[in-house]
Amino acid sequence: MLSDMERLIELIVQGDQDSVQFLLDSYNTQHAQCFFFNTEAQERKKRLASALLSFINAQLQPAVLRVCLHTLRILSRDRRALGSMVTDGALFTLAHLGGISPQQENSEEEEKEEDGEACKKEAIKILCNVIYNSPRAQERASKLRLLQGLWGSVKQGLCSSVPCSGHFYKLRLLFLLTALRPELRLQLQQERGVSVLTKALEQCLAVSWGEGHEVLSDSTTPPISMAMSQDVIEILKTLFNITHMSHRQEPDEEDAALYRHLAAVLRHCLLLSCDAEDRLEELQGHTVNILSALPLTCLDVLLSVCVDQASHQWEGVNMDCVHALLQFMDRRLNRGQRLKERLTPVLNLLTESSRVHRETRHYLRQKILPPLRDVAIRPEQDTTVRGQLVRLMTHVDTDVKHCAAELLFVLCKENVSRFVKYTGYGNAAGLLAARGLLHGRRNSGDRQSSSHYSSDSDSDTEEYREAKARINLVTGRVEAEQPDPMEGMTEEEKEAEACRLISMINRLSQ
Repeated sequence: MLSDMERLIELIVQGDQDSVQFLLDSYNTQHAQCFFFNTEAQERKKRLASALLSFINAQLQPAVLRVCLHTLRILSRDRRALGSMVTDGALFTLAHLGGISPQQENSEEEEKEEDGEACKKEAIKILCNVIYNSPRAQERASKLRLLQGLWGSVKQGLCSSVPCSGHFYKLRLLFLLTALRPELRLQLQQERGVSVLTKALEQCLAVSWGEGHEVLSDSTTPPISMAMSQDVIEILKTLFNITHMSHRQEPDEEDAALYRHLAAVLRHCLLLSCDAEDRLEELQGHTVNILSALPLTCLDVLLSVCVDQASHQWEGVNMDCVHALLQFMDRRLNRGQRLKERLTPVLNLLTESSRVHRETRHYLRQKILPPLRDVAIRPEQDTTVRGQLVRLMTHVDTDVKHCAAELLFVLCKENVSRFVKYTGYGNAAGLLAARGLLHGRRNSGDRQSSSHYSSDSDSDTEEYREAKARINLVTGRVEAEQPDPMEGMTEEEKEAEACRLISMINRLSQ
């Protein structure tokens, strides 16, 4: 096999296009999923990559160029065999072949040429692999200003009425560059990236606008296709890269309008349907990530939508978006995998939204913390959403534990006694200790925060009122009556037992 590679390299150096095409077709078929780990094989793969990079700079037949790029794509998957693919010359060559060189212009004839489009797609795929696998390539791509050419090509594709082949891979490369290089995130933000990518989402989803910030929905619209959802997901991922720095910042008037417009489109994304359930889950996950990164003052548009007969509502306010977020959180809770990455964004989003929007808090409290009826089981043993969140309050991951407790605390209007009532003192102790509330009283800062909440009552059910006196506040349930441990003891035995207990307490305090 290695001798075959030597022969292949020799033919590439000689420039025999027909033979090279034949042998590369065979090589690509055999090695598409193969990786060699010995040093000799790695070195030969590097030499093959170097020879191919020189070869593709010549005037090649389109079919030959395509098969060469296919081979380079296979080689680029192995970070130990990148070799000459991370040089400035190689990056420039691949960018040129992919149609994303800075100031590069594409003729209409090239755009319509099938082989040319296939080659461009292969070149972008190679760049994606190289950028992902090599910190050196990431740094050089930034210095060589590849983002400038890529961004121009992406905008050109968005403005074109003809679907652009390979558009998904350009979006993937855009995501990788902004994810891996902080300075490129800032650059894209300054290049009106949020505005352009928001328009890209609107174009992908064929958005129709109603009054204000309302995206019109149509129940007869078919689920979005797999290809379309892939593009939408890449756009969402890049949007997160360039907006996550905006959280907690007070936007100016222009930025606020921009983020409200984006939030309205994201609301539409949450309510979409997809061909595949896992694809919808991924799309909604990235949507939640961006919503959790936007300034809270710009999320009012999530509720400012007209109510119709099919809407989930509370006090006359449309709750479709909040209901979708609640369902999304429930699915993530049931899966129980990678909770910090998958669950904390939606927990934070629901918590912060509940703090600033009274209707959201009321609706979520109705769904998550309905009036207590069954007080015979511990809160963490409950099978409802409340029980799942209470279980997370003692999770080993501090972030997960804090986010779950914080959501329930806010739904209780940050009232200690109400919080303990729904979670049990043992589960609540962690958050209460962190806030200095174990004694059950608020400090001045907490009183100030509680003033933001409305004065709605916490009415108890008849079942709860009957059992209230018998509820163990630590466990949050009615405990079975325990026998008196001193039953049957004489007075002398009781006094001796009391002395023993006092002695044990004294030893513990020393």
